[in-house]
Amino acid sequence: MRLTTFTDYGLRMLMRMASAPGRAFSTAELAEEFGLSRNHLAKIMQHLARAGLIVTRRGGGGGAALARPANEIMLGAVIRLLEEGQPLVECLGTGGGACVLDGRCRLKARLRAAEAAFLAHLDRSTLADIALDPSPQF
Repeated sequence: MRLTTFTDYGLRMLMRMASAPGRAFSTAELAEEFGLSRNHLAKIMQHLARAGLIVTRRGGGGGAALARPANEIMLGAVIRLLEEGQPLVECLGTGGGACVLDGRCRLKARLRAAEAAFLAHLDRSTLADIALDPSPQF
C-alpha cells in the first residue's frame, strides 16, 4: 500500500506538532523544515483543521497546534481522513471504476480485507506513539 504525499506530509506535520504540545507552528516554519511549498502545506493544514485535529490562529504568535492530546488521536482515523477519496485501486472507489473484470475478479475482496487490516493495525496506535523526539533544534 502506498499513501499519498498529502497523507505523508500530514502525518509528518502532526508528528512534529505532537513533539511540542501546546506550541503553535507557522506554515512557513513547517514548510522550511519539510522542504515543502507553503501553499501545499497550507492545504493540508486546512484539511486537518476542518477535521478538528488541529487549531489555527492568525497573526503574531499564531500558527497551528494540536486540537487535543496526541494520545487521543488514532493513526487509523488520521489515515482514513487524509486518504479519503483515494481508493487502494480503482475498483474499490466510488462507482467501482471501469474495471472489465468486475463480477469475476477474486482480488477485490482480498484487497479490501488487506486495507481493513492495515487500518485496524493503525487504529491500535496513537499520534503520541509516533511523536518526534524533541531535539535542541526544535
